[in-house]
Amino acid sequence: MVQYSRTRLDASFAALSDATRRGVLEQLGRADASITELAEKFHMTLTGMKKHVGVLEQAGLVTTEKVGRVRTCKLGLRELEEEAAWIERYRQLWDARFNELDKVVEELKRKEQADGRKKT
Repeated sequence: MVQYSRTRLDASFAALSDATRRGVLEQLGRADASITELAEKFHMTLTGMKKHVGVLEQAGLVTTEKVGRVRTCKLGLRELEEEAAWIERYRQLWDARFNELDKVVEELKRKEQADGRKKT
């Protein structure tokens, strides 16, 4: 069984659980941006955006660099391979469960059709 770093997964999924933070990642995927630019884009205060960026930075999804008074954000170097593997494991589990459910439903339909033919 694949071993996952619980702390890393917790930090990543906590960071990704917020729509604003996901939006920040999408924005940074297009171009680096200052915290001020991000705050304006998402219609929030600098303090609020700093908190969001801090969560993303703690998870390793964003890096920041301060030059003078401007803090520039860019996507972190870390990829989400571990998180994707965790999600894939559960996707496969649910696929298998739904496939089994489909078999049960199909069997019930066959029985229902067979019972319907016997009555006529």
